[in-house]
Parts: sequence; C-alpha cells; structure tokens
Amino acid sequence: QVQLVESGGGLVQAGGSLRLSCAASGGTVSNYAMGWFRQAPGKEREFVASIGWSSASTNYADSVKGRFTISRDSAKNMVYLEMKNQKPEDTAVYYCAADRRYYGRDYSEYDYWGQGTQVTVSS
Repeated sequence: QVQLVESGGGLVQAGGSLRLSCAASGGTVSNYAMGWFRQAPGKEREFVASIGWSSASTNYADSVKGRFTISRDSAKNMVYLEMKNQKPEDTAVYYCAADRRYYGRDYSEYDYWGQGTQVTVSS
C-alpha cells in the first residue's frame, strides 16, 4: 500500500508561484496514475491535474490549464504540482492521490490519498 505525503503549501500573493511536492513510500509512483485534487472550505473536492504512466499523458482542469504543471520524478519517487500566476480562487487544501487504473478526473476512483497541504492565495 502506497503512502503519500504532500508538502510545499503556504501563503502566496496573487500572481505568485508555489511548487507542491508529493513523496511516495511503500510503492513506486511510476506504477500508478497520479493526481492532484483540491478542496476549498464548504466546497466539494475537485480535480486539478493528473498524470498517466507516460509522463506525456496529462489532464488539467480548465481552471488551471496553462498555469499549473504536473510532473513525476520516478527516480526520487516524487510527484510535483508547479503552480504559477496563482489566483485567490486557488486557495484550498491540495491533495495528492494515486490510482492503479487510470489518470482520471473522478476523485472517487483514486485508491490512495495524502493528508493534504494548505495553499492560500491572497489578493
């Protein structure tokens, strides 16, 4: 069973950048489709980005396309979410997740989750 630990969250001004990291243990990230999701207070968890077994296979939510980039470093067993030109509406707890089947957008299909890291974007 893979364990996931997110880090890199924090407070950033609008227009700024952050890079989130997801460290995996008990499993190899190259054996899973990986995703990033976020949840703002009072809202449902929503899809942000995902990456398939081939790093060329990625999906992005329309709200982050062109601003966020998901990547994987199999040698370090890490997954990253590079966030640029951030907006106040990006404020949420960000979660890393692993799926054994597909790099989809449905959070209910993911098998393993991290504990989340808070990202706050001030205007």
